[in-house]
Amino acid sequence: MASYLYYLLPAVGGYALTSLYFLKNPHILHKKKQTAFSCTHISHRGGGGERIENTIEAFTHAVEEGTEMLELDCHLTKDGHVVVSHDENLLRQTGQDVNVSSLKLEDLPPYKETLEVTFKTGHVSTGSDRNIALLEDVFCKFPQTAVNIEVKENNSLLIEKISDLVKKYNREATSVWASVDSTIMKNCLKTNSSMPYMFTVKRGLKLLLLYYTGLLPFVPLGESFLQFYLPQIINREYIPDMWIMRSRLVIFLIERLTMRKGMFKHLRDRGIQIHLFVCNNEEDINTAFAVGATGVMTDYPSLLSNYIKTHTQDT
Repeated sequence: MASYLYYLLPAVGGYALTSLYFLKNPHILHKKKQTAFSCTHISHRGGGGERIENTIEAFTHAVEEGTEMLELDCHLTKDGHVVVSHDENLLRQTGQDVNVSSLKLEDLPPYKETLEVTFKTGHVSTGSDRNIALLEDVFCKFPQTAVNIEVKENNSLLIEKISDLVKKYNREATSVWASVDSTIMKNCLKTNSSMPYMFTVKRGLKLLLLYYTGLLPFVPLGESFLQFYLPQIINREYIPDMWIMRSRLVIFLIERLTMRKGMFKHLRDRGIQIHLFVCNNEEDINTAFAVGATGVMTDYPSLLSNYIKTHTQDT
Protein backbone atom coordinates (compact mmCIF):
# COMPACT_ATOMS: atom_id res chain seq x y z
CA MET A 1 0.00 0.00 0.00
CA ALA A 2 2.79 2.40 0.93
CA SER A 3 4.62 1.77 -2.34
CA TYR A 4 1.39 2.33 -4.25
CA LEU A 5 0.91 5.71 -2.59
CA TYR A 6 4.55 6.52 -3.28
CA TYR A 7 3.75 6.67 -6.99
CA LEU A 8 0.13 7.79 -6.79
CA LEU A 9 0.54 10.95 -4.75
CA PRO A 10 3.20 12.55 -6.98
CA ALA A 11 1.14 11.66 -10.06
CA VAL A 12 -2.00 13.24 -8.63
CA GLY A 13 -0.05 16.26 -7.46
CA GLY A 14 1.59 16.66 -10.84
CA TYR A 15 -1.78 16.39 -12.60
CA ALA A 16 -3.34 18.99 -10.29
CA LEU A 17 -0.49 21.44 -10.85
CA THR A 18 -0.52 20.92 -14.62
CA SER A 19 -4.28 21.39 -14.74
CA LEU A 20 -4.08 24.56 -12.67
CA TYR A 21 -1.34 25.95 -14.87
CA PHE A 22 -3.30 25.45 -18.08
CA LEU A 23 -6.51 26.66 -16.40
CA LYS A 24 -4.79 29.98 -15.82
CA ASN A 25 -3.01 29.96 -19.19
CA PRO A 26 -5.52 28.57 -21.73
CA HIS A 27 -3.86 30.40 -24.64
CA ILE A 28 -1.12 27.76 -24.66
CA LEU A 29 -3.53 24.99 -25.70
CA HIS A 30 -6.42 26.89 -27.28
CA LYS A 31 -6.83 29.68 -29.79
CA LYS A 32 -9.01 32.43 -28.32
CA LYS A 33 -12.45 32.64 -29.90
CA GLN A 34 -13.13 35.80 -31.87
CA THR A 35 -16.86 36.50 -32.08
CA ALA A 36 -18.06 39.39 -34.21
CA PHE A 37 -19.44 41.19 -31.17
CA SER A 38 -19.28 41.35 -27.41
CA CYS A 39 -22.16 42.49 -25.26
CA THR A 40 -22.46 43.76 -21.73
CA HIS A 41 -26.11 44.77 -21.98
CA ILE A 42 -28.65 42.09 -22.99
CA SER A 43 -32.41 42.68 -22.99
CA HIS A 44 -34.40 39.62 -21.91
CA ARG A 45 -37.49 39.22 -24.11
CA GLY A 46 -36.59 42.63 -25.46
CA GLY A 47 -36.82 44.23 -22.03
CA GLY A 48 -40.19 42.87 -20.94
CA GLY A 49 -40.26 44.83 -17.70
CA GLU A 50 -40.49 48.24 -19.36
CA ARG A 51 -42.65 47.39 -22.37
CA ILE A 52 -44.77 44.37 -23.28
CA GLU A 53 -42.31 41.55 -23.86
CA ASN A 54 -41.07 40.64 -27.36
CA THR A 55 -42.89 43.46 -29.16
CA ILE A 56 -41.28 45.81 -31.65
CA GLU A 57 -41.95 48.59 -29.16
CA ALA A 58 -39.98 46.70 -26.50
CA PHE A 59 -37.08 46.01 -28.86
CA THR A 60 -37.03 49.66 -30.00
CA HIS A 61 -36.98 50.92 -26.42
CA ALA A 62 -34.18 48.51 -25.48
CA VAL A 63 -32.02 49.53 -28.44
CA GLU A 64 -32.61 53.20 -27.65
CA GLU A 65 -31.45 52.48 -24.10
CA GLY A 66 -28.21 51.06 -25.48
CA THR A 67 -28.76 47.31 -25.39
CA GLU A 68 -26.22 45.31 -27.38
CA MET A 69 -28.22 42.10 -27.67
CA LEU A 70 -31.90 41.24 -27.88
CA GLU A 71 -32.88 37.90 -26.37
CA LEU A 72 -36.00 36.31 -27.82
CA ASP A 73 -37.80 33.05 -28.59
CA CYS A 74 -39.37 31.95 -31.87
CA HIS A 75 -42.29 29.79 -32.94
CA LEU A 76 -43.90 28.93 -36.28
CA THR A 77 -47.45 29.86 -37.27
CA LYS A 78 -49.79 27.54 -39.14
CA ASP A 79 -49.05 29.39 -42.39
CA GLY A 80 -45.27 29.22 -41.92
CA HIS A 81 -44.30 32.59 -40.43
CA VAL A 82 -41.55 32.79 -37.80
CA VAL A 83 -42.93 34.88 -34.95
CA VAL A 84 -41.36 36.09 -31.73
CA SER A 85 -43.12 34.65 -28.70
CA HIS A 86 -41.78 33.15 -25.50
CA ASP A 87 -44.60 30.62 -25.26
CA GLU A 88 -46.04 28.29 -27.88
CA ASN A 89 -49.34 28.38 -25.99
CA LEU A 90 -50.61 31.96 -25.78
CA LEU A 91 -52.75 31.77 -22.63
CA ARG A 92 -50.28 33.59 -20.36
CA GLN A 93 -49.52 36.29 -22.89
CA THR A 94 -52.91 36.90 -24.50
CA GLY A 95 -55.52 35.28 -22.29
CA GLN A 96 -56.50 32.90 -25.10
CA ASP A 97 -55.75 29.19 -24.73
CA VAL A 98 -54.45 28.65 -28.27
CA ASN A 99 -51.12 27.57 -29.77
CA VAL A 100 -49.09 29.66 -32.21
CA SER A 101 -48.81 26.63 -34.52
CA SER A 102 -52.59 26.31 -34.76
CA LEU A 103 -53.16 29.85 -36.05
CA LYS A 104 -52.37 31.81 -39.18
CA LEU A 105 -50.38 35.00 -38.72
CA GLU A 106 -53.42 37.20 -39.24
CA ASP A 107 -55.36 35.33 -36.55
CA LEU A 108 -52.81 35.68 -33.74
CA PRO A 109 -54.44 37.44 -30.76
CA PRO A 110 -52.94 40.61 -29.26
CA TYR A 111 -51.03 40.62 -25.99
CA LYS A 112 -52.89 41.52 -22.80
CA GLU A 113 -52.97 45.23 -21.93
CA THR A 114 -50.78 44.45 -18.92
CA LEU A 115 -48.46 41.47 -18.67
CA GLU A 116 -46.78 40.04 -15.58
CA VAL A 117 -42.98 40.19 -15.50
CA THR A 118 -41.86 36.59 -14.97
CA PHE A 119 -38.61 37.48 -13.23
CA LYS A 120 -39.99 40.33 -11.10
CA THR A 121 -42.70 38.82 -8.93
CA GLY A 122 -45.70 41.11 -8.48
CA HIS A 123 -44.72 43.50 -11.27
CA VAL A 124 -46.40 44.04 -14.64
CA SER A 125 -45.50 45.81 -17.87
CA THR A 126 -47.61 47.64 -20.40
CA GLY A 127 -47.25 49.46 -23.70
CA SER A 128 -49.03 50.70 -26.79
CA ASP A 129 -47.79 47.84 -29.00
CA ARG A 130 -49.61 44.57 -28.31
CA ASN A 131 -48.83 42.79 -31.58
CA ILE A 132 -46.84 39.56 -31.81
CA ALA A 133 -43.77 40.42 -33.88
CA LEU A 134 -42.23 38.69 -36.87
CA LEU A 135 -38.56 37.71 -36.58
CA GLU A 136 -38.04 39.21 -40.03
CA ASP A 137 -39.29 42.60 -38.78
CA VAL A 138 -36.78 42.45 -35.91
CA PHE A 139 -33.97 41.76 -38.38
CA CYS A 140 -35.12 44.60 -40.66
CA LYS A 141 -35.50 47.18 -37.93
CA PHE A 142 -32.36 46.38 -35.93
CA PRO A 143 -29.71 45.28 -38.45
CA GLN A 144 -26.77 46.23 -36.21
CA THR A 145 -28.03 44.64 -33.00
CA ALA A 146 -27.06 41.09 -32.02
CA VAL A 147 -29.96 38.70 -31.49
CA ASN A 148 -30.03 35.64 -29.25
CA ILE A 149 -32.60 33.24 -30.75
CA GLU A 150 -33.87 30.56 -28.40
CA VAL A 151 -35.50 27.52 -29.98
CA LYS A 152 -37.74 25.57 -27.61
CA GLU A 153 -39.09 22.86 -29.93
CA ASN A 154 -37.32 20.40 -32.18
CA ASN A 155 -39.12 21.62 -35.28
CA SER A 156 -36.89 21.27 -38.34
CA LEU A 157 -39.05 23.58 -40.44
CA LEU A 158 -38.89 26.32 -37.80
CA ILE A 159 -35.11 25.94 -37.52
CA GLU A 160 -34.70 26.03 -41.31
CA LYS A 161 -36.83 29.16 -41.62
CA ILE A 162 -34.87 30.91 -38.87
CA SER A 163 -31.64 29.98 -40.64
CA ASP A 164 -33.00 31.23 -43.98
CA LEU A 165 -33.87 34.59 -42.45
CA VAL A 166 -30.46 34.84 -40.81
CA LYS A 167 -28.80 34.21 -44.19
CA LYS A 168 -31.17 36.56 -46.04
CA TYR A 169 -30.21 39.46 -43.79
CA ASN A 170 -26.54 38.51 -43.58
CA ARG A 171 -26.69 38.02 -39.82
CA GLU A 172 -24.80 34.77 -39.30
CA ALA A 173 -22.10 36.49 -37.26
CA THR A 174 -24.54 38.44 -35.08
CA SER A 175 -27.29 35.85 -34.49
CA VAL A 176 -26.83 33.23 -31.79
CA TRP A 177 -28.40 29.78 -31.58
CA ALA A 178 -29.78 29.18 -28.10
CA SER A 179 -31.54 26.19 -26.59
CA VAL A 180 -31.50 24.33 -23.30
CA ASP A 181 -31.96 21.05 -25.18
CA SER A 182 -28.94 19.34 -26.77
CA THR A 183 -31.02 17.51 -29.38
CA ILE A 184 -32.52 20.78 -30.57
CA MET A 185 -29.08 22.41 -30.60
CA LYS A 186 -27.67 19.60 -32.75
CA ASN A 187 -30.47 20.23 -35.25
CA CYS A 188 -29.75 23.97 -35.22
CA LEU A 189 -26.04 23.41 -35.88
CA LYS A 190 -26.77 20.83 -38.56
CA THR A 191 -28.95 23.40 -40.31
CA ASN A 192 -26.55 26.33 -39.91
CA SER A 193 -23.15 25.76 -38.34
CA SER A 194 -21.93 29.27 -39.19
CA MET A 195 -23.85 30.84 -36.32
CA PRO A 196 -22.26 31.01 -32.85
CA TYR A 197 -24.07 29.06 -30.18
CA MET A 198 -24.45 28.68 -26.44
CA PHE A 199 -24.12 25.84 -23.95
CA THR A 200 -27.17 23.62 -23.50
CA VAL A 201 -28.06 22.26 -20.05
CA LYS A 202 -26.36 18.94 -20.80
CA ARG A 203 -23.23 20.66 -22.06
CA GLY A 204 -23.28 23.00 -19.07
CA LEU A 205 -23.30 20.04 -16.69
CA LYS A 206 -20.40 18.53 -18.63
CA LEU A 207 -18.58 21.85 -18.33
CA LEU A 208 -18.91 21.71 -14.54
CA LEU A 209 -17.73 18.09 -14.48
CA LEU A 210 -14.68 18.99 -16.56
CA TYR A 211 -13.91 21.93 -14.28
CA TYR A 212 -14.11 19.97 -11.04
CA THR A 213 -12.10 17.03 -12.38
CA GLY A 214 -9.39 19.33 -13.71
CA LEU A 215 -9.94 18.30 -17.33
CA LEU A 216 -11.45 21.57 -18.58
CA PRO A 217 -8.14 23.16 -19.68
CA PHE A 218 -7.44 20.21 -22.01
CA VAL A 219 -10.84 19.98 -23.74
CA PRO A 220 -11.84 22.03 -26.82
CA LEU A 221 -15.16 23.90 -26.59
CA GLY A 222 -17.32 24.79 -29.57
CA GLU A 223 -19.64 27.14 -27.72
CA SER A 224 -19.11 30.90 -27.72
CA PHE A 225 -21.61 31.77 -24.98
CA LEU A 226 -22.50 30.50 -21.52
CA GLN A 227 -25.87 31.71 -20.26
CA PHE A 228 -27.04 30.80 -16.78
CA TYR A 229 -29.37 31.92 -14.01
CA LEU A 230 -27.90 34.08 -11.29
CA PRO A 231 -28.93 31.70 -8.48
CA GLN A 232 -29.68 34.39 -5.90
CA ILE A 233 -32.72 35.63 -7.87
CA ILE A 234 -34.49 32.28 -7.47
CA ASN A 235 -37.27 32.37 -4.85
CA ARG A 236 -36.83 36.12 -4.50
CA GLU A 237 -37.39 37.65 -7.91
CA TYR A 238 -38.46 34.44 -9.62
CA ILE A 239 -40.56 31.62 -8.14
CA PRO A 240 -39.83 28.36 -10.01
CA ASP A 241 -42.49 25.74 -10.78
CA MET A 242 -40.32 22.80 -9.66
CA TRP A 243 -40.77 22.23 -5.93
CA ILE A 244 -37.17 21.11 -5.47
CA MET A 245 -35.96 24.49 -6.72
CA ARG A 246 -37.85 26.18 -3.89
CA SER A 247 -35.45 24.69 -1.37
CA ARG A 248 -32.98 27.23 0.02
CA LEU A 249 -30.43 24.46 0.45
CA VAL A 250 -30.69 23.43 -3.22
CA ILE A 251 -30.23 27.01 -4.40
CA PHE A 252 -27.29 27.46 -2.02
CA LEU A 253 -25.60 24.36 -3.45
CA ILE A 254 -26.28 25.44 -7.04
CA GLU A 255 -24.74 28.83 -6.31
CA ARG A 256 -21.66 27.29 -4.70
CA LEU A 257 -21.16 24.82 -7.54
CA THR A 258 -21.76 27.15 -10.50
CA MET A 259 -20.65 30.66 -9.56
CA ARG A 260 -16.91 29.90 -9.80
CA LYS A 261 -14.72 32.89 -10.59
CA GLY A 262 -11.85 30.64 -11.67
CA MET A 263 -14.00 28.81 -14.20
CA PHE A 264 -15.51 32.04 -15.53
CA LYS A 265 -12.07 33.63 -15.93
CA HIS A 266 -10.84 30.56 -17.82
CA LEU A 267 -13.80 30.77 -20.18
CA ARG A 268 -13.33 34.51 -20.70
CA ASP A 269 -9.66 33.94 -21.49
CA ARG A 270 -10.77 31.44 -24.14
CA GLY A 271 -13.07 34.06 -25.69
CA ILE A 272 -16.32 32.62 -24.34
CA GLN A 273 -18.82 35.25 -23.20
CA ILE A 274 -20.69 34.67 -19.92
CA HIS A 275 -24.21 36.05 -19.55
CA LEU A 276 -26.00 35.81 -16.20
CA PHE A 277 -29.75 36.36 -15.97
CA VAL A 278 -32.29 37.67 -15.19
CA CYS A 279 -30.98 40.61 -13.16
CA ASN A 280 -33.70 43.12 -12.39
CA ASN A 281 -32.19 45.18 -9.58
CA GLU A 282 -28.82 46.81 -8.95
CA GLU A 283 -27.78 44.29 -6.30
CA ASP A 284 -28.14 41.38 -8.73
CA ILE A 285 -26.45 43.26 -11.56
CA ASN A 286 -23.53 44.06 -9.28
CA THR A 287 -23.26 40.44 -8.12
CA ALA A 288 -23.29 39.14 -11.69
CA PHE A 289 -20.44 41.37 -12.80
CA ALA A 290 -18.50 40.75 -9.57
CA VAL A 291 -18.53 36.98 -10.06
CA GLY A 292 -17.17 37.32 -13.60
CA ALA A 293 -20.03 37.82 -16.06
CA THR A 294 -19.11 39.57 -19.29
CA GLY A 295 -22.75 40.52 -19.80
CA VAL A 296 -25.98 40.77 -17.85
CA MET A 297 -29.47 39.97 -19.09
CA THR A 298 -32.32 42.09 -17.74
CA ASP A 299 -36.02 42.84 -18.18
CA TYR A 300 -35.26 46.50 -17.39
CA PRO A 301 -32.90 47.92 -20.04
CA SER A 302 -32.91 51.46 -18.63
CA LEU A 303 -31.92 50.13 -15.19
CA LEU A 304 -28.96 48.24 -16.63
CA SER A 305 -27.94 51.19 -18.82
CA ASN A 306 -27.93 53.52 -15.82
CA TYR A 307 -25.92 51.00 -13.80
CA ILE A 308 -23.30 50.63 -16.56
CA LYS A 309 -23.03 54.41 -17.05
CA THR A 310 -22.68 55.05 -13.31
CA HIS A 311 -20.07 52.35 -12.75
CA THR A 312 -18.12 53.29 -15.86
CA GLN A 313 -17.87 56.84 -14.53
CA ASP A 314 -16.80 55.52 -11.12
CA THR A 315 -13.92 53.61 -12.69
